[in-house]
Amino acid sequence: MKKAIKKALTLLSVYYAYMLEYRSELILWVLAGSLPMIMMGIWVQAAESGKFGFQPVDFARYFFAVFLTKQISVVWVIYDFEKEILEGKLSLKLLQPLDPIWHHLGSHLGERVARMPFVLLLSTFFFVLYPQAFWFPDIGNLCLFILAAIMAFALRFIIQYTVAMLAFWTERAAALENLWMLCFLFLSGLIAPLDVFPENIRNIVMLTPFPYMINFPASILVGLPVNLTRGFLSIIGWFLVFLGANRFLWRKGLKRYSGMGA
Repeated sequence: MKKAIKKALTLLSVYYAYMLEYRSELILWVLAGSLPMIMMGIWVQAAESGKFGFQPVDFARYFFAVFLTKQISVVWVIYDFEKEILEGKLSLKLLQPLDPIWHHLGSHLGERVARMPFVLLLSTFFFVLYPQAFWFPDIGNLCLFILAAIMAFALRFIIQYTVAMLAFWTERAAALENLWMLCFLFLSGLIAPLDVFPENIRNIVMLTPFPYMINFPASILVGLPVNLTRGFLSIIGWFLVFLGANRFLWRKGLKRYSGMGA
């Protein structure tokens, strides 16, 4: 166990140092995830003239929570994996006594640590501009939010890594991510809280994995009513489904792989 922990910390420290080389770009990456702040402005204005069951300050807090969730759960593994397949770089990692997934996971976790100072800076700036939205979340909700956000990251990672396995068969696997992102934008709660959706549509959306990657953690943080048992079990269930699909496609894909790519 100690040996495994030491390897994990070494891998994390290496990728953290690597990400610090791109600290200037990290600012742009954080800003690129500021769509919730834009949507906040739209919904705050709409709440002043419409009847959504949300006050302007409620929308502000919700989209701030969405911003935090998105910063924690952002994933890009499909682009790195597709590049490794097409350029044959996966061969080098296959020679190591370590599944390539740990390299990608280490890269994401290292970037997350390097990203946090910029996230905290933007969070401070947000409350300076909109002080009436400042609040102290319940400590229980905060702990559940952190757990839900980490699980949301794990779910997004395994889903995107599973789609990335299609790079063994096609050179345009990343194009499928664009289609997935279209559904993600509208069904995850990123551009609107799911509570403003019609109930019949919301019930259908809750059967998909999308709400549990953004809306579920964000709702916990701001104290919106959520079914915690259903939420956490849904994340675990979808994670296991995609994990099984991932390992199946990995074994099949390796049989097609060559040093020159798929």
